[in-house]
Parts: sequence; C-alpha cells; structure tokens
Amino acid sequence: MIAADGNTYENPLVTRNASREMCEIFSPRRRILTWRRIWIALAEAQRELGLPITARQITQLRRAAEKIDFEKAAEYERQTRHDVMAHLHAFGDVAPAARGILHLGATSMDIVDNADLLIMRDALRHVAGWLANVIDAFGRFAKEWRDLPALGFTHYQPAQLTTVGRRACLWCYDFVRDLEEVERRLAQLRFRGIRGATGTQASFLSLLGSPTKVRRLEQLVARRLGFQSVEPITGQTYSRKVDAQIACALAGIAVSAHKFANDLRLLANLKEMEEPFEPGQVGSSAMAYKRNPMLCERATGLARYVLSLVTSPLQTAAEQWLERTLDDSANKRLSIPEAFLATDGILRIVTHVARGMVVYPKTIEAHIRAELPFMATEEILMAAVSAGLRRGDRRRADRQALHEKIRRHSRAAAEQVKMHGRPNDLIERLQADPAFADVDWSRALDARRYTGLSVRQTDEFLKRYVAPITRRYREELWRSTDLSV
Repeated sequence: MIAADGNTYENPLVTRNASREMCEIFSPRRRILTWRRIWIALAEAQRELGLPITARQITQLRRAAEKIDFEKAAEYERQTRHDVMAHLHAFGDVAPAARGILHLGATSMDIVDNADLLIMRDALRHVAGWLANVIDAFGRFAKEWRDLPALGFTHYQPAQLTTVGRRACLWCYDFVRDLEEVERRLAQLRFRGIRGATGTQASFLSLLGSPTKVRRLEQLVARRLGFQSVEPITGQTYSRKVDAQIACALAGIAVSAHKFANDLRLLANLKEMEEPFEPGQVGSSAMAYKRNPMLCERATGLARYVLSLVTSPLQTAAEQWLERTLDDSANKRLSIPEAFLATDGILRIVTHVARGMVVYPKTIEAHIRAELPFMATEEILMAAVSAGLRRGDRRRADRQALHEKIRRHSRAAAEQVKMHGRPNDLIERLQADPAFADVDWSRALDARRYTGLSVRQTDEFLKRYVAPITRRYREELWRSTDLSV
C-alpha cells in the first residue's frame, strides 16, 4: 500500500506511465486469482480422472476464488517464509472443505510458472492492441501527408526529397515488425505443464497410476486455462529463455519508439514537425516561448530503461542450474513486470503523439527551396542538353560543358550560403546564364518531380500492411491516451 503521507516510494511506471489495464494485469490480486484458477483447474481435472475429490469441494473452491485475504496471507508468509504455501493456507481458510485436496502432487512452479505464462499472455495481448493503435495512427497520418514533399536526410545532411507521409511509413513499419514479433511470441507461448518437482511428473504418476492419465491431466488443465499446446519438456520451471524472448520483443518496441521519438525531436528543432502541445502546457520554467518535445523525450527515457532491462532475463536464462535454481525469482518479479509496464507507457505516449503530430508545410517548403537548387541540377542539366539538341545547336547541347558551368555556379552559390549566410542564389545564377535560357524553370523546380515513387510506395504500404492490421484489431482501436501528466 502507498502511504497517504507521501513517505513511501511510488513506482513512476505505475503513477505516471503505464495504463490502468496493464497495472491491473500485474497486480497482486490478478496474480493470486490466477494461482487460484490453476489450483481449481488442477482439482477439477484430478476429479475427472477419478481422484476422490467431491463436487462440493470444487464448488467451494470456485465460490471462494475471489475471497483473498492479503493480510492473512502475509501472516502465513511470515511463518512459512514461502509465498505459495502462505496463499495455499489462505485459500484453504475460505474453502475449508477443499483444504486437503488443494495442490495434490504439485510443486510451487506448477502454480507460479503457469500463472506467469497466463499473465504474460494477457500482457502481450494488451501490448498488441497498443501496437495496432500506433500503426493505425501512423497510417492515418501517412495518408493525410502522403504527397507533401520534404527534405530527406542521410547522415543528417539534406539528401533527395521524400514525402512527409512516406517518412511516417518508415516509423510505422518498425512497429508493424514489432506487432509481428509479439504475435509470434503469443502463438508460440505454451503451457508449462503439470510436471512436479523436477519436471518428471513422478508425483502425478503416483497419484494417477498411469502415464496416459498423467498426460490427460496435463491436457485437461492446459485447456481449462486456454492453452492448446504444452512445453514438450521442462525442469522444475519452463525454460527462462521464454522470458528472455518476450523481453527482447518488448525491447524491439523500445527501439522503434526511441527511433521515432528522436526523429521527431530532430524535426522539431528544424520547425518542420512537432508533437502535440496542450493550450496550457508550459515548455520551460525559464524560457516561456519554448515548446520542448517532452513527450518524445519521456518516451526515449522509458525506451532506454526497457533496453537496459532485457539483459536481466537473458542473464537469468543463462544462469539457471540443472533443473532450476531460485535466483531467477527476485529478478523476474522486477524485470518482467517493469518491462511490460514501461513498454505500455511508451506505447501510450507514441499513440498520443502520432495522433496529434503537427506539420508546418511552409517551413518544410522553405527548407526545400534552400536545398532544391542543388538537387535539381541534374534535371536542369538534362533539360539544357535536350533544348540544345532540339535547336540542333551542338555547342549548347554539350553535356560536359554544361556540367562544368553548373559546377562553377554551384560552388559560387554555396560560398554565399556558407561564408556569408545569404540565400541560395544558384537558380538566379543559372537563369542569368545564356546556356540555360531554354530551360522550363517551373517544371525543373517542381519539388514533386524529385520525390521518386514516394506517393506510390506510401499507398502500397498502407494497403498491404496497415489496412489488414487495422481490420484485424478494429475492436482495439482508439484506446484512450489520457496521459497521467
């Protein structure tokens, strides 16, 4: 519990970043309810296979499932120093007729590991929904700005033109890949199984008397909990590589968000695009005019945290000895929930930003005007050569001579820009040169001529990749992104 006097640490992932839904998925109540679901499923399956468990006992377990006394469980844990046994006793208190048949043949990991898989499955599904919202938001933005020319950048230096919409597709595709990976992790997530102390199922064989019944028990429990497949072999725990793979999928989302947020921060500096800014929002306590990209900065900070967390599940998987050691538990209780909570916070921010990105076409156009003269030189060169050929004037159609003229004018214009801070006057210089008198300047300086297949690529990407996702997740779209601060 959080102290009302403010003297107890609060996790910012919960108070400032993650959604209520994700916080609930990793809540103590959800965890214990899931343990109880597994205990009940195990007892039901054992009864079905002939163990002396009565209908009355099952009914009492079901009716008592949500009666969780956390204070009583804490009291038991202080005595037993074992959280599973503590909650087993607490469950028995509210279902006394079934106390003796709870946990028959099971080890703690039959309960805890399978519960963790159920919780991670719910969390992955929630993440998938957020990814669909991000993809939908970028898709809508890309469609709106599909044909607006903008400077492309390589090495953060002006390069060939792209369009604002096509650039959004670059961001979007990273998140499409992330959704594919999350869906892959969900499809490959298996029930750990009902395996006993070292995974051999020896205790269940003693209870049920035949391998066939043991296999049937496991199948019954798995299906009651929504799993169609079971891990083929385990130690006491499922392989911790499962956790590592899921953490890596979340880290992939963090990479995508970090890249997008950094790009938008760079574009904000150029005054070409910005994240949404609330009417009463304060950008700086000192500089009142500022519109700092605080949401994108926050997303990059959370992304770095997720990237740092991924090392823990990887190291945990590497450190497991033989059938299992307990050094995974304390780390897993932190790294897995916090990776999900932070990723959830990231996706809320990115969805909010992507839905409200502000574009400044006039600034983008001004930057193009400053750089297009250089980029248009090849087009101007070809236009001048063609005009000379049409005239039958071989001297004015000499490609090499015209190239040299453009080179000299370009160097002179670049010097004006770099040494004296003056506008790029290359076009004026070329227009004054008789060698280029027949060039159609309105055509040569139309920025849309230099965006290549940007519009077509954008349309094809939206149709092939974005539209199927938005159709598949249509019930998940337009989640609220009412951020905590």
